[in-house]
Formats: sequence, structure tokens, C-alpha cells
Amino acid sequence: MRRAARWAGAVRWYLRELTGESEYDRYCDRHRQLHPECPLPTRREYEVLRTHHRETHPQSRCC
Repeated sequence: MRRAARWAGAVRWYLRELTGESEYDRYCDRHRQLHPECPLPTRREYEVLRTHHRETHPQSRCC
């Protein structure tokens, strides 16, 4: 039973990392530490900010 729970947890972690879902959680943690007086943006607001940042700061990629 424990082995199945650990395996399921590992799969869940991998999928969250793969899809980028965990990025928002890390952002919230960092935001709370650096700006405790400011309200957290919603996930939707965060995605808009992230998209805007990626568009204004392009990175060169080989692929």
C-alpha cells in the first residue's frame, strides 16, 4: 500500500512539474516571502504576468 502511495505521489509531482502547475505554487511562496504586505495575484493574473514577461523578454532557443 505504501509503495503505491509513493508511486502515485511521484507521478503527481512529475505531472505538475511537466505541465508547469507547480510554478504558481513556487511563485506564491516567493511572493509571500518578498512582499508579505501585497496581495497575491490569482492564478489567472499570474499567467497573464508570466505571458507578458515571456513576450517582452524573449530567449533564444535552438528548437
